[in-house]
Amino acid sequence: MMATDLARALDPTLIALDAGVTLDPWQSDLMRSTAPRVLLLCARQTGKSTVSALIALATAVMQAGALVLLVSPSQRQSGELFRTVMRHLRALSDAPGITAESALRVELANGSRIVALPGDERTIRGFAGATLVVLDEAARVEDELLAAVRPMLATSAGRLIALSTPFGKRGFFYEAWHGDESWHRVRVSASECPRISQAFLDEELRELGAQRFSEEYGLEFLEPDEAVFPTAIIESAFSKEILPLWS
Repeated sequence: MMATDLARALDPTLIALDAGVTLDPWQSDLMRSTAPRVLLLCARQTGKSTVSALIALATAVMQAGALVLLVSPSQRQSGELFRTVMRHLRALSDAPGITAESALRVELANGSRIVALPGDERTIRGFAGATLVVLDEAARVEDELLAAVRPMLATSAGRLIALSTPFGKRGFFYEAWHGDESWHRVRVSASECPRISQAFLDEELRELGAQRFSEEYGLEFLEPDEAVFPTAIIESAFSKEILPLWS
């Protein structure tokens, strides 16, 4: 057991292998990464939820007493990610035993907890000292939720992994993706996934139309439908070189 733990500490992808999951190269790279802030801009069905669930599982199994929080805009979405984590947990023959379990949380014999939460900042403020926060559908969460999540990492030096497809040129995820270098960014379009055929993409293009397809599968940040003026025009109207009249 000690040899297995050491091997997994050196290469966390062994958790996926032991759970019966074959990783794509980018997923393996991400599981080995120790970046504290990660953005996953990935098309649907490319494996972003799978690798995020495996990272959550590896954190809970390998770090005794870890607190792993799964957050998304809705309880249903958080619950789906939690079920993915549990499926991989049950596939590990040598995982720590389960001491408590419900539909949305599990506690392990090593003291670690994995909890699925809805995207409502009023209901998640009781958690602190998180080892890992996985923020699913991050382009669709409200700014208030992010403001409630970030302090959970303040004293624990915990990680934040935000995964999403694009949802317009707005919000935290869009701004972070185009922001500074404090984020580790991973981009995987549908055409880069070996499990998605070109025939399927051609069919989706016909069904969804070029604009929706380019967002869901091509990962383009588009103007919001309700926008009167393009974002670029609005941003060009402002200058950081001109000082305000009043401070």
